[in-house]
Amino acid sequence: MKSLTVRFIAAGLASLTLVALTSACAPVAAWERGTLAKPEMALDADPLDSALDSHVYFSKEASSGSNSASGGGCGCN
Repeated sequence: MKSLTVRFIAAGLASLTLVALTSACAPVAAWERGTLAKPEMALDADPLDSALDSHVYFSKEASSGSNSASGGGCGCN
């Protein structure tokens, strides 16, 4: 009986989560697309600056491919 209650609660939480996640999806109106297309709205507003930061990071970490890897730090690449 207790596992039935736990399953019921888990199913309720899962359905509430699904409803919350799908309700946030909304179409963008035509007059709002110009605002969203501005360069400052991009995830990476300055690609050159990000590329230079990545180069410095990977040079110092002596690794490549991920931002969370660690390495020797000699900077000799």
